[in-house]
Formats: sequence, structure tokens, C-alpha cells
Amino acid sequence: MSVTTRILFVDDEPAYCRIFRTRIGVDPQFLIETTNSGDGALTRLQTFPADIVFADMNMPLMDGVELLTEIKDRYPQIFVIMLTGDDTTSQVVKAMKAGAYDYLLKPMDLEMVKRSIQTILDHKAAVQSGKSARCSQGENFCFENIIGQDRKMFEIYEQINQVAQSMATVLITGESGTGKELIAAAIHAKSSRKNKPFIQINCAALADGLISSELFGHEKGAFTGAITRKKGFFEQATGGTLFLDEIGDISPTTQVSLLRILELGTFQRVGGSETIRADVRLICATNRDLIAATREKLFREDLYYRLNVVSLQAPPLRDRKSDIPLLANYFLERFSTINNKQIEGISQDAMALLCAYEWPGNCRELANIIEHAVVFCREKSLTRELLPPQLKTTEPSVVPVHHTAMPTLAEAERTLIKKALEESNWNLKMAAEALDIARGTLYSKIEKYHLHKPD
Repeated sequence: MSVTTRILFVDDEPAYCRIFRTRIGVDPQFLIETTNSGDGALTRLQTFPADIVFADMNMPLMDGVELLTEIKDRYPQIFVIMLTGDDTTSQVVKAMKAGAYDYLLKPMDLEMVKRSIQTILDHKAAVQSGKSARCSQGENFCFENIIGQDRKMFEIYEQINQVAQSMATVLITGESGTGKELIAAAIHAKSSRKNKPFIQINCAALADGLISSELFGHEKGAFTGAITRKKGFFEQATGGTLFLDEIGDISPTTQVSLLRILELGTFQRVGGSETIRADVRLICATNRDLIAATREKLFREDLYYRLNVVSLQAPPLRDRKSDIPLLANYFLERFSTINNKQIEGISQDAMALLCAYEWPGNCRELANIIEHAVVFCREKSLTRELLPPQLKTTEPSVVPVHHTAMPTLAEAERTLIKKALEESNWNLKMAAEALDIARGTLYSKIEKYHLHKPD
């Protein structure tokens, strides 16, 4: 049986509501409701649990962005698509930063509307395919223990599904606290090696003199204290996956040994002469700029290219702010259970502070703040008084941007996007069509490369 998708269409122009209901509503898999105001939408959502909301950006009394903010606070699981007749960067940035999944131009292209709906349904299907025993029934947007419904996370889920089917070495990059280890675990869980060991190692936590012994094992008598033969992590992970976190912290000596394994597929225990075949899938992660490290001769360039066969980038939390309510409520439920607390939710003003903050520590910082608040909470809801001072400042914290030289591929992409924007006079629809990418993807690239429309 097909599952009905509930859609709420919000526009102060009755003609648009009528067109949407008659043209989109003919499909039996959609249940359509319409309303002409933001207040009306919030009232309707109390009894109509919509999956998707289409909202006009420019409405009287409560505009589309205000409605979007209210929806994300109260119903973070709803996908919101904004409609606008003003295709300017400022409008798009405003909507996307407020948590919109995408935006469409008016007058509506009904084929684009259907395509956007299908993209969301594909997103939900991808998440459903990633359900595991570690995801509780209440976590509708849990993909192998990764919580998120932002478009950037949808892209990550698709990449995980594709990468998991290969045997390629994977390099996961991203800031600390973005969940790189969860991505690595998800790749293993979706792979043909899922029933074999998944061993996770934090390279930064291993003493430099012991890391070779830990990774490759050692023979009895190889060094003082080696009283027995020991299997290293590469042997322990045989048939499965070895995840080396903080790979950028390994020593030059260990880099040489790791390069040998990647080139020959074999290794030797410390103090031994036996050649052992390495039957492991290798996934590595780092929060460092390895390209800059290769230029400074701190990381071997040949090793970098061996590790970077397939690369995934974990997005920082500030770039997926629509997921903050989902994550905050997930952590609230988790830590309430652990601490035997009955906390029903997060107050609206507390959630507003959480969504406004820039999160330099990413998901890990959010988890720690929610856990601290739960421990000291005495009420039925988590209020702003329980949040730390840095969230209550009038100006959101600014995460410093470290400008380093980009790889050649990134430079080429930036140049191509900049040229398309200039040639279209920053008309995002025309630029996206010229580049053959979705407008949401174009917006993400504009943000990534810090492109700005000339005054």
C-alpha cells in the first residue's frame, strides 16, 4: 500500500491555493490542505500533521520566514519549501538559514513542484533504508544512528549508500564534533562486511612509540615489555572495517607503514618477518587540512592520495541549522532517560537561542549543553535559564574562517560557479540551469565558496 503524503499549501493569494489543490491534489498519494495566512497554517497544523509545507515568502502579518521559524520550533520533522517571486540572494539566504529545505520561484512551475516533492520522498525513503536497531521507533530521521533531515544530510545518506557497496578507501573530513565516526560506522553497517568486526581507533590518543605495535601487532620480545605475541588492529579487523580517526596526527614513520599496506595489501608485525595479508576496509577521518599538511611536509602527499580515494565531508552544524530542533529533542529524550527525568520538551525561547547559536563545537557541543541542562532541570520543560552564557549573548558567536589554499578541483568549481552567476546577473534560476544543478545545491556552493553579489 502507498503511504499518503500530507501537504499544506500556504499563500495569501487564493488563486495559487486553488491551482495547487486542483493540479497537485489530483494525485491520490497526496492529501492537500490550503490556507491563506501564517496564523491559519499554525492552526491547521494542530489537527493536520503535514509532511511537507509550501509557504509563500511574502505574506501580510506573518511572512513566510516567520512561519518557517515557528514550524521548525514546533514541528522540526516537517519539510518546508518556500515560494518567492524575488529570486535574490538575500531572500534565498534568509529562507535557507531559517531552515527551508528548498525554495521555488513564482509563478509556480508545477513540474518543479512535483520534482521537489519527489526529492523529499526520496530523502525519506533513504532515511528509512538506513533504519537500524540502534534507531528507536520515535526517531523518524535516524539513518544508522545519524540524526538529520537537512538537504546536506540527505546528500550524506546517499553517499553512504553508494560508498558502502565499494571496497574503496574512504577519507571523511570535517570539524570536530560533526559525527565523522557515525558516518564511518554507517558505511560499515551498510556494507557486505557488516557482520565482521568494526574497529575504531583514535590515532591522536595513541602514544607515538606504541602506535605501530597497536596497529600492526608485535612478536614476543620485539621490545621491552613484549612478553607475548600480540595481534594488532589490522589483524583484529580481518574481514571487517578499520576506522582510523584523527589520521592527520600519525607520525612520519607510521605514515610510511600505512602507505605500504595500501600499496601492497600486506604488513609485518613489529619485530617479525612474517608477511600478513591485510583483509580490511580502511576508513579514515580528520579535522585537519591534509592538503595544507602535505605542503608543509607534515603529511606524505602519496599517502594522502591513497587515503583520499573517496572523500565525504561532514557538514558543520551551523550549515544544517534546520536539524538543531531535531537533534536537541533527540538529546533531550536520551539524557532524560539516562538521568531518570520526566522532561516534556524545550521551551520556545530556549529553542530560539539554540537555533541562533553558531555551534563551534558542533553536535558534540549541543549534546553536552543539553545533558548539562537536563541534569539541572527541575521543571517539566527545559528553559533558557538552564543554557550557558555564550548562548544568551545578543550577537551570535562567530566561527572564525581559516582561509587556506583550495585544491585545484575546488578552485575550478568556484571559478565556474562565479562565472555562471556573473553571466546570469546573479539570477539563481538561470545560473543553476546553466550549471545543470538544483538551486538548493547552488545556494550551498555560494555559501561554501563565500561568493557575494557585487553591490
